Amino acid sequence: MSILKYLGEPRHKLFAARKYLKALGFSSFHTAPNSFVELHSREEEVVIALGSNVGDRLHNFKEALKLMRNSGINITRHACLYETAPAYVTDQPRFINSAVRGVTKLGPHELLSTLKRIEKDLGRTDGIRYGPRPIDLDILFYGKYKVRSDILTIPHERFWERPFVMAPLMDLLGSAIDSDTVAAWHSFSGHSGGLSGLWEDMGSESLIGEEGMYRVMPLANGLLDWSRRTSIMGILNVTPDSFSDGGNFLSAESAVSQVRLMISEGADMIDIGAQSTRPMASRISVEKELDRLIPVLEAVMSMPEVEGKLISVDTFYSEVASEAVSKGAHLINDVSAGQLDSNMFKVMADLDVPYVAMHMRGDPSTMQNSENLKYDNVCKEISSELYSRIREAEMSGIPAWRIIIDPGFGFSKKTEDNLDILMGLPDIREEIATRSLAISHAPMLIGPSRKRFLGEICSRPASAERDPATIASVTAGVLGGANIVRVHNVKDNLDAAKLCDAILRQKGSHMKSRH
Repeated sequence: MSILKYLGEPRHKLFAARKYLKALGFSSFHTAPNSFVELHSREEEVVIALGSNVGDRLHNFKEALKLMRNSGINITRHACLYETAPAYVTDQPRFINSAVRGVTKLGPHELLSTLKRIEKDLGRTDGIRYGPRPIDLDILFYGKYKVRSDILTIPHERFWERPFVMAPLMDLLGSAIDSDTVAAWHSFSGHSGGLSGLWEDMGSESLIGEEGMYRVMPLANGLLDWSRRTSIMGILNVTPDSFSDGGNFLSAESAVSQVRLMISEGADMIDIGAQSTRPMASRISVEKELDRLIPVLEAVMSMPEVEGKLISVDTFYSEVASEAVSKGAHLINDVSAGQLDSNMFKVMADLDVPYVAMHMRGDPSTMQNSENLKYDNVCKEISSELYSRIREAEMSGIPAWRIIIDPGFGFSKKTEDNLDILMGLPDIREEIATRSLAISHAPMLIGPSRKRFLGEICSRPASAERDPATIASVTAGVLGGANIVRVHNVKDNLDAAKLCDAILRQKGSHMKSRH
């Protein structure tokens, strides 16, 4: 379902919103810089665009967001992150671009002054127009108001023609118009289909990966474009009781040997887990988990073969996550999406590594009880419940561009639920898109490998005999939009993923040729 189609039905509401706002005097807000009539009495929702192409671009973003929060701008949503070719002045480094939504009691000119001060604090100086800069902060929208003065124009002029601004702006909206303020923003576009219609006319998603603009995730010391090919995450359980390989890799030596094998077979990532999350597993303490994890993690990180690979740690404890990242882990995989440790989101906000948020009800010891297995529409409810966790993560300071979503195969799911998820990955994205296009675009990880539902369907009680069924489920998942597959058998699933990627590329080339 295209966003244009979704918005097509309420088009008349956009015109009505425009008329309504004008009647209330919200269509414009004229002032001069030496004659402010600022709006202090209430919080206003704002959209601020960010760009950087000088120095440590991600660090510049992080510091700008921190300074914004400390200056009375409460950030509520983040767009995806884009790496883009420079516009207008092309002989300069590539940019990263994004945008945020927030609320503030600062008036529009106070907000402008605050953002200019932040730019200066981060090293921006007066240079050539559209030239290199460590940080660029622009006000795209301020409440329901249009602002015109000698120093400020809102909506920001010319952003309608800039894909590197429009893409993150659209990320901040859902495909549904959820407030009068958002209705006003759509009406400001002057397009009969609102901002969505304008974006559609520009080319919308077809521009991503074209025109020098890529949707990326900061990972290790680089930027990952997860759309180019499926990433393979090899599983390493250093536990005595995991359902498939418990007890096999308890020593650092055996773990290193298994990692070496998985890397030789083509793994892009290794996910190390020191606490079993199989159904009915008992929870171990932070201390015990660290005792199991750290010797293995340190040994793995010292392997020459790990150079250029990504190491993930599977934990729901914030203390373990923090310690793992300090030892070199590149991302954290949390099966509880922050539900089992109230400090997880706060800790992750400071760690600056990607965070896998997985859907699960209860905990491993309770997730398969009858109450947690009740669904009326499993894909819709997963989307809603997972998004509510991610929304809290964003409010805690974890930007959308560091979030990976996982629907949670086998976690508080019956066999038929897992099949519905496997068929319904596009539906999960589409349902999340009604609330946040940014999160709907996030990389999706799936982990059906050797799960019980595959054994039930194929009459394979031994988990090691479920690899063919795993390959089939991975194939369905990748063709349905999964970007990362977490598997025990790297070699065979990599072949399946390569074939799926080739099918999707071929399908994409046919679609482009038809246009």
